[in-house]
Amino acid sequence: MADTELRLEGNDDGWALAGRGAPRFGLVNEYLSYLVDRNYSLQSVRVYGFSLLAFCRWLSAGEIPLDSVTTDVLLRYLAACRQAKVPGRPGPNVVRMDGRRADGYAPATVNHRLAAISGLFEFRAMRDPEATNPVPRGREARRLSAGERTGLLSHVARRPKRRSALRLREPQRLPRALERDEVVALLGSLHTWRDRAIAGLMLFCGLRSGEVLALDVRDVDVGGRWLRVSGKGAKERRVPLDVDVAGVIQTYLLAERPQTDSARLFIVAKGPTRGQPLRPAGLRTIFRYHRATAGVPGGHPHALRHTFGTALAEAGVDLAVMQALLGHAHIDTTARYVHLAPAHVKAEFDAARDRQRSRR
Repeated sequence: MADTELRLEGNDDGWALAGRGAPRFGLVNEYLSYLVDRNYSLQSVRVYGFSLLAFCRWLSAGEIPLDSVTTDVLLRYLAACRQAKVPGRPGPNVVRMDGRRADGYAPATVNHRLAAISGLFEFRAMRDPEATNPVPRGREARRLSAGERTGLLSHVARRPKRRSALRLREPQRLPRALERDEVVALLGSLHTWRDRAIAGLMLFCGLRSGEVLALDVRDVDVGGRWLRVSGKGAKERRVPLDVDVAGVIQTYLLAERPQTDSARLFIVAKGPTRGQPLRPAGLRTIFRYHRATAGVPGGHPHALRHTFGTALAEAGVDLAVMQALLGHAHIDTTARYVHLAPAHVKAEFDAARDRQRSRR
């Protein structure tokens, strides 16, 4: 019923709310169009759209007009998000190692919903200065964020920005890399050259799933072993191409890739969409099947990228080089991989202790 009343649909111009209840939330569609005008990627606009879709469905269920949203309404929505259950996950009697329910939304998901709502009402206030923003502003952050410390205009950031008082605390977890036997099992379950090339680009070149799907044939220099990658925020970078992955891609292009007018590298090979570019939903289906086949529950696309980053850290690669290869905007993100190399960290620790003992 909720899907019929209100849903998110994509088109050539971006994403917009649709359904019988959509006219009541015209401001949301104007905001999503505004994000497109600001050159946000369609994937980012989609994420914002689904975050606002959840909010609008909650407002519709409570018969609360968008213009009547107050701070108290947002506090009730925050409580509803914390109590909501994710369909398909184990029941409330199953908890994680940190004590949180396994069927609840992650703090990062709730925070992104709140950020989308905050952006929506800031957009409204920009157009109508007399309109109040119901999102409360909390205290100043104790320190500058990574984005405020670096960048061309970092010298103008005199004080940390105020954080939202609604924001949830997020646990700082380290990325999880796959073990060697898990990698072998997952790669062994892949039977097509296309799927092997996709996994190889993530595992041996460190590409994100979205970067892999966005590759065109002309972006791959098999002979020179270079990739031209379009990363987050439309930032381009050049990434060395592993020699074995280059051979797999060449075999895929010569023997398996269907004839198509699309310039994309990875194409759907069979079914009603044969010859069209491979989509994120299709990639998720591929990995979901092979995770079950190989018996590797953690074999997600991004886990392969984490495995690549961990291997670089264990090999002692310089952080600046790792940042360039992984396409991180800030070195703080890259530094997390150092903690994933316990053998390397322990060896440095033991060496330092030996030097201290020798001085005594």
